[in-house]
Amino acid sequence: MKFRSDPAAHLRGSFAAMFTPFTDSDASDPRTVGAVDHDSLRAMVEWQIASGSHGVTIGGSTGEPGAQSVAERAEAIRTVAAAVDNRVPFLAGTGTAELPETLELTQVAVDAGVDASMIITPYYARPTQEALYQWYATIAREFPQMPFIIYNVPSRTAVDIAPETVARLFRDFENIVGIKETTKDFEHFSRVLHLARGAGKSKDLLVWSGIELLCLPLMALGGVGFISALANIAPKASADMYNAWIEGDLETAQRIHYGVHPLVDLLFAETNPAPAKWLMARQGLIASDYVRPPLIRPTEKGLKTIESLLEAGKEYLTPVGSASENVQTSTQEARA
Repeated sequence: MKFRSDPAAHLRGSFAAMFTPFTDSDASDPRTVGAVDHDSLRAMVEWQIASGSHGVTIGGSTGEPGAQSVAERAEAIRTVAAAVDNRVPFLAGTGTAELPETLELTQVAVDAGVDASMIITPYYARPTQEALYQWYATIAREFPQMPFIIYNVPSRTAVDIAPETVARLFRDFENIVGIKETTKDFEHFSRVLHLARGAGKSKDLLVWSGIELLCLPLMALGGVGFISALANIAPKASADMYNAWIEGDLETAQRIHYGVHPLVDLLFAETNPAPAKWLMARQGLIASDYVRPPLIRPTEKGLKTIESLLEAGKEYLTPVGSASENVQTSTQEARA
């Protein structure tokens, strides 16, 4: 809650869109799934902060929210909030396809002291723009003291919130403060920023990129940072790129941007977050690379691609051991 009162000042930089670690499942029984691994989740938070991430998120697409119950997601939010302990801003994805569930999860985030709530556009139903307005308006009215971030990811939800709808929500609600844009339509980014600036507010709309290779370009348009899956494996490089831009060191920012291309391709060699989980389990940060159905661990063919890309981008991979001397100790103590 430390950063909730002034989102414009604090919710900036490279935010890790963390995956949700699970324990292994019983392979002999397809009805079982691995449980949320809270010990690994705590270790991930410690590593992210030690590696320089400006904030963390959980509950976005990378976190496999659709494969978890509301109770599981709520407990993960509480675990991350306690682990972060107000050291960096914490954004929680609390959106679902159902309004009562979204309100329930958002209340959990409010009570846990989360700094802002990220609400995905409701998926599958394909609501109209007016329906999207009413959806976000209802949530914003229910929690007037909670800052909200619209999460637009049309490739997963089958609906794209229009720049005009974003600007209307930003104008009408003080607590709708930003949007995470996970679209490759860069003109969309520009129109969102342009229309929001004409909304008559004293502060600008906060816009983050959720597309890894558009993180740096968005900064030139007035973006405030990135909420990126890349930080699951390269948090230092991601944070360094943002810092270099802010310091006016475009040469360094561009070097990192191009340098992480192989790691970005690695993340999506098969469905995200399976490649990242495989890598971080191998690195020793998490106990298992298990992903819940309908996802599967990387295939043999996928692993060959992942290993090739890893070799090409290894300069920008953040080592677990050197990032924080306390990570392994914290993990062992948590499991004792």
